[in-house]
Amino acid sequence: MRPAVVFGVLRLLAFLVPFGLMMLIPVMREFAWLSAIFAALIGLSLSMLFLRRPLDDFTADMAARRARRAVVTDEDVEDAVTGHSAPDQR
Repeated sequence: MRPAVVFGVLRLLAFLVPFGLMMLIPVMREFAWLSAIFAALIGLSLSMLFLRRPLDDFTADMAARRARRAVVTDEDVEDAVTGHSAPDQR
């Protein structure tokens, strides 16, 4: 859970800091929607350049969580409902 929070906060900061700086410019205050678009593009660029390691940590954590979960197939569910076990297929 921690890598997800770290990556999320860093991505949010990559958007909010450029947006806040642009809102300090009087012309950009009139076009807040344009500032938001520019901040999103800047944030995307910054995250692609500088947030590679937090993204890798986040995806590794998600993969580890998924691997820990038991894999349930359709056949397992059907067998549990009907009470039968599947024949051994070789």
